[in-house]
Amino acid sequence: MAQRKALMILHGKQAMNEDVRAAVGAMRERGWQLDVRVTWEGGDAARLVEEALAAGYGQLVAGGGDGTLRDVAEAMARARTEASLVLLPLGTANDFARAAGVPLEPDQALALLEVPARAIDLGQVGEQVFLNMATGGFGSQVTANTSEDLKKVLGAAAYLFTGLSRFSELSAASVELHGPDFQWQGDLLALGIGNGRQAGGGHVLCPEAQADDGLLDISILPAPQEMVSTLRNLLSDGLGLENMFVRARLPWVEIKSSQGLDINLDGEPLQGESLRFEVLPAALRVHLPAGSSLLSRRG
Repeated sequence: MAQRKALMILHGKQAMNEDVRAAVGAMRERGWQLDVRVTWEGGDAARLVEEALAAGYGQLVAGGGDGTLRDVAEAMARARTEASLVLLPLGTANDFARAAGVPLEPDQALALLEVPARAIDLGQVGEQVFLNMATGGFGSQVTANTSEDLKKVLGAAAYLFTGLSRFSELSAASVELHGPDFQWQGDLLALGIGNGRQAGGGHVLCPEAQADDGLLDISILPAPQEMVSTLRNLLSDGLGLENMFVRARLPWVEIKSSQGLDINLDGEPLQGESLRFEVLPAALRVHLPAGSSLLSRRG
């Protein structure tokens, strides 16, 4: 029987989460050695991953929001480890976990330790790795500027509130994208480059993305003339402007913008005039539900 030993890397804000404590206790009663380490400051997640792998842990748990999940996934990918990852979604948006069908209840999420791991892709831009999605345009500015206090009060609706309150700042980004047999140039309101399907608290940008197909899904929302009313619809109906999107599925794509483009990588801001995004195929082994819609070959 395989050793039932795992280490949880838990965001410091969740240290007193009673549901998490109860879930950890339940897994220990089922025979798991489930150890817990808590982050305190930037860089802790990567350090704890390194220490866990050196100590021989074959399974890790990332407990926190999308940023914590990204930090742990990135550190594991850089280590090129065969260790596998369980996602314990404890944030406001939990975009990747929701799209993947990972339960939001801590006990059910931790039970995925007993589900076989599957290799999934990651995305990379420059030296940075992301698990879920890179977003650009006005939507990424809304996400970056939504305060933690507002998210505590309103949850995912905080992103909608922030967007509706910032109409006066709305402007389109002029960009050029090219990849294998693909080129697009123009003004856009929103851009999604996805390994997952949604970002910004449930806004579905890449509805057909799969996490194990070796490709990144590209979704472009061109800027129409009536931008303010379009953004109101975009934010209020969950990006339901399906007939306006330009879509592609590519192993890599390069983006150029003379005035610079604001990008959000799973909560991490990035800005640049020329960026290259590429897929890292089968870069990480993750325990996802057998019927997860992000898996092209569902177990």
